[in-house]
Amino acid sequence: MQDRVTLFRLPALAQDVLLAVFITVMQVQGTVVRNSGQPEAVLRPLSDLGYLGYILLIAPGAVLVVRRPWPVAVFTVTALASAAYYALDFPDGPGWLGLFVAIYTLTARGDGHRSLVLAGVGIAALTTVWLIAATDIEPRAAIGWVYFRIGASGMSAALGESVRSRKFIAAQALERAESAERTREEVARARVDAERLRIAREVHDTVAHAIAVINVQSGVTAHVLDKRPERAGQTLKAIEQTSSRALAEMRAILGVLRDDHDGRVPHPGLAQLDELSATAREAGLDVDLETTAPPTPIPSVVGNAMYRIVQESITNVIRHVGPTRVTVALNYGTETVEVRVTDAGRQPGSKTDGAVHHTDEGRTHPGTDGRGILGMRERCQLLGGDLDAGPLPCGGFAVTARLPLAPTGPAKV
Repeated sequence: MQDRVTLFRLPALAQDVLLAVFITVMQVQGTVVRNSGQPEAVLRPLSDLGYLGYILLIAPGAVLVVRRPWPVAVFTVTALASAAYYALDFPDGPGWLGLFVAIYTLTARGDGHRSLVLAGVGIAALTTVWLIAATDIEPRAAIGWVYFRIGASGMSAALGESVRSRKFIAAQALERAESAERTREEVARARVDAERLRIAREVHDTVAHAIAVINVQSGVTAHVLDKRPERAGQTLKAIEQTSSRALAEMRAILGVLRDDHDGRVPHPGLAQLDELSATAREAGLDVDLETTAPPTPIPSVVGNAMYRIVQESITNVIRHVGPTRVTVALNYGTETVEVRVTDAGRQPGSKTDGAVHHTDEGRTHPGTDGRGILGMRERCQLLGGDLDAGPLPCGGFAVTARLPLAPTGPAKV
């Protein structure tokens, strides 16, 4: 039904043309009919002064055609026509219809304050003219029509302001709804981006570590395959275990892309540091893990970040240094925990694939894009911590991360 009404609705200009014709006919015809047969009550005929009475009745109706684009001009014309009409003692009648429509349009399409002030000033001026013109009105009972014009003018202004206010409130509500929708979309997009970054970081840490260990062990296997076949079997077994652990972690990480009830394993944390150290030892590192029991339970998000920082640091050593001594120290404070991973640098006679150790904090290794340290720093910043990485004066490299035990960042695992 609503669609039908909308379908047959006339354009605004056509509506105003029909309204202008109707108001003009009503004002002229109504005034003529009301005063026909009563010549004693007519002070000045409509045809007097070159048919000025007819002109003052036609003009307020005709200008309603442009009431929407020029409401102030239309109100001015209708008000002046009404003032002139009654000041010249033309006969009373429904000549105020166009004025009421103009007042309504002025306030309904105005800005609230200025339109109300303009309407109030105009009505006050018209009231003065109408009352002065009615001082010698006969019969005296006809004075009631003067008060009717005054009251109807005020009601027209109030009705227009009411319509304007309702439209303004509706427009504000719609704008707030659209703004809220945009905000929800932006928040959802930010969450998706953050989750995508988290998954990429987890995949990088897991795959890079596993590939680095497998690369070293496969090299050892190729080297001892002919001379020490039993050693080759051990390294192949280690490769199998490392790849299995990497696959399990990958399933857990990518499980976030499925539903929340798919039985994913917990994210690795401090409990897996011993296992990580054992894997690093199998890859040829001499790992010394220095840690004490934390004074308070460590939040899982902090434990996961600590594990990933240690994992990435060890991975970098395996890839770019080779067999060496690595020290992992966890120092717990009252409000923060410090994770420090240091290595002794390449040992004399060690064979690597030609990679050079860390050159500086911004570029971790030649031939890489520095995503390792960048990812570790991002983890720290997300939790409200910080990370330092750089070469040691006596050789080697150190990665130091400080994390708050009560995370202040937006990290979520």
